[in-house]
Amino acid sequence: MAARAKVEAVTIRAARESDLDDVAAIERAVFNDPWSRRSFVDLVGQRQVVFLVAVDGRAVVGYAIVLLTPPESELANLAVSRLMQHQGVGKRLLTDAIRAAREQGNKEMFLEVRESNAAAIALYSGEGFTAVGRRVRYYARPIEDAIVMRLDLRR
Repeated sequence: MAARAKVEAVTIRAARESDLDDVAAIERAVFNDPWSRRSFVDLVGQRQVVFLVAVDGRAVVGYAIVLLTPPESELANLAVSRLMQHQGVGKRLLTDAIRAAREQGNKEMFLEVRESNAAAIALYSGEGFTAVGRRVRYYARPIEDAIVMRLDLRR
């Protein structure tokens, strides 16, 4: 029950440049081949980007990035700090990211996910994404295929 109360205290909002040290730290902690901090700087405030952060008090505990290329969108990145994983933060970020893409008039959303990332695949499947393809050797460190997933945003 304590975990649920903690997750309910998390707020989702647009990312700010002041969030980027926390975002980059989460990125380095959870991904083997992390994006650079500079990659995130270039996305803050861009019109064609939805960049959300999950905040617990004053600390960023997760983030989601959607690239808008109407009529399609791409969930380019979603991560939650190790301490907050499996508590619903990722689902809240994903739900808000999907809502934002819909509000921008996008008709579908795509993403790539490591084929071994069962937790992420379950999260995405639970929100209606379906596997539509594979990108062979897409990921480095370690080399692994990506599963391409799609969500129809018109539903």
